Amino acid sequence: MSENVYDILLERGFIEQTTHEQEIKELLGKEKVTFYIGFDATADSLTAGHFLTVMAMMHMQRAGHRPIALLGGGTTMIGDPSGKSDMRTIMTKETIQHNADCFYKQLSRFIDFDNDKAIIANNADWLLNLNYVDFLREVGVHFSVNKMLTAECYKQRMEKGLTFFEFNYMIMQSYDFLKLNQMYGCSLELGGNDQWSNILGGVDLIRRKEQKPAYGLTFKLLTTSEGIKMGKTMKGAVWLDPSKTSPYEFYQYWRNIEDVKVEECLGLLTFLPMDEVRRLGALKDAEINYAKDVLAFEITKIVHGEEEATKAREASKALFGGGMKSEDIPTTLYKEEQFAQGIDLITLMVDGGLAASRSDARRNIQQGGVTVNDVKITEFDRVFTSADLDSDGMLLIRKGKKAYHAYKMEA
Repeated sequence: MSENVYDILLERGFIEQTTHEQEIKELLGKEKVTFYIGFDATADSLTAGHFLTVMAMMHMQRAGHRPIALLGGGTTMIGDPSGKSDMRTIMTKETIQHNADCFYKQLSRFIDFDNDKAIIANNADWLLNLNYVDFLREVGVHFSVNKMLTAECYKQRMEKGLTFFEFNYMIMQSYDFLKLNQMYGCSLELGGNDQWSNILGGVDLIRRKEQKPAYGLTFKLLTTSEGIKMGKTMKGAVWLDPSKTSPYEFYQYWRNIEDVKVEECLGLLTFLPMDEVRRLGALKDAEINYAKDVLAFEITKIVHGEEEATKAREASKALFGGGMKSEDIPTTLYKEEQFAQGIDLITLMVDGGLAASRSDARRNIQQGGVTVNDVKITEFDRVFTSADLDSDGMLLIRKGKKAYHAYKMEA
């Protein structure tokens, strides 16, 4: 192995906490390490939030290490209380299995699972048929309740009430690490920084039970400057599945991030050399938009391929350049009779995801932040009919400088 992947992850801004920094660095520099990252199958697509973790897996695999993608067929049936104010909705086994299958398909775009270069595992294989008494005798004896109650992941829930159901989550995730250690020689668990307490539980369990070294490392969480998790829009999560978030919308999400986050995202979410990352991150004022275009293009290229990234970039330029219309712009279709009756501007904005609510739409309109086909509209009760469609048969609404949505009549 050439450059130590630990140094790469550190320089690019991934590493938040480690259990044994020097030992982990030495281990990654001298041998092929089997490591794992868990993905709870709570939806049928990975999100932009998962993407940072996937990038870390790709760096690790490129450096010669072996990833295990652990699908949480078992743990998803409980739900991780970390960072959650309420208990998760309980899902059926069939839904969880379907979601896990979708995750595997998506991960296969980024990770090479051929010839044992990476492993896909599902903790349903060992969690769903556990004998409770045997599990308590084998694993439960190694956990101190006093210590568990001090864990950061449970603090938020203590006031509302933490169920015993969820209290088991840390023990189950720790047991996953133990099983992967026994089955595949996995000695390192990676995850977002909100997983720190759960990762410590697994490291401690292996060291006590197997008398073997085990390590944990967490990544920084992608947040806005206000500390809100990135990857969320008014319409919900930013998905990696193109049928849930189109490549254009995905591109636009990264094109519109805060200036102060550009360099960080270039380091974490692209493979651009760090000299280039720092050069782009140092651009100021109007020039930072060029860096955002590079960021959006590079991320979209990794997730959706170069062709889709190029189409998204061209659609974006067409809009921002005020030129031609593009079929890649997110679009809402209405029936002919709806346009015949007329649709008010507030309804259009809410239906297209340009406003979170009717009052939010009204406020934006009254503040002069909304244009329809390049004409500023300040009357919130303005109604549009098929007579208002442009020569392309479209209404193009823009909110602020960056949010666009097209409205057309069904063919």
